[in-house]
Amino acid sequence: MSSSVQSKDAPTNPRGIPQAPFVDKVEDYVTTREDVDKVMRSFQEMISKYQFMEVNTQRRSAGLQEKIPDIQKTLDTVDFLKTRKPDSEPIETIFELNDTLYAKAAVPYTDEVYLWLGANVMLSYPLDEAHTLLAGKLKAAKDSLTTCEEDLDFLKEQVTTLEVATARVYNWDVSQKRKEREAEAAGKK
Repeated sequence: MSSSVQSKDAPTNPRGIPQAPFVDKVEDYVTTREDVDKVMRSFQEMISKYQFMEVNTQRRSAGLQEKIPDIQKTLDTVDFLKTRKPDSEPIETIFELNDTLYAKAAVPYTDEVYLWLGANVMLSYPLDEAHTLLAGKLKAAKDSLTTCEEDLDFLKEQVTTLEVATARVYNWDVSQKRKEREAEAAGKK
């Protein structure tokens, strides 16, 4: 077996996820049948690691897909408030307090909004600053979602590569067993 199934200098994607080894020649990874179990365990361990990363990336992606529409809706509201004039009539609206709880309100002209930042923190922002903050958060969330999707594609490709590598090593082992049986049978004749 080569010194290591996956070297420390293995190529990675831009976020540092290592690329799975492509097994072109099984002999580069397995020199004897005794090495097969070690290599198979190593491949299975790498598959498990990639699958763990894939699950975490899917969770992060799902969170972003849920968060992006909320940020967009808030940004649209701030943009609407920016279009209002100081002498505008109050707007009567219904807004969401909770998933199933809504309230009716008259919203007068305002030049500031309160943004919920999370962790029980709400801050007041002038409309222009709120727009800048929300636009930045929206761009960051969309960029992060794109990164998650790229990583998911990369991880799926690595799992497939390792599954193929595992199959090749297994098939090599089966053919070696067959050759040994044929050699024994020829020796007995």
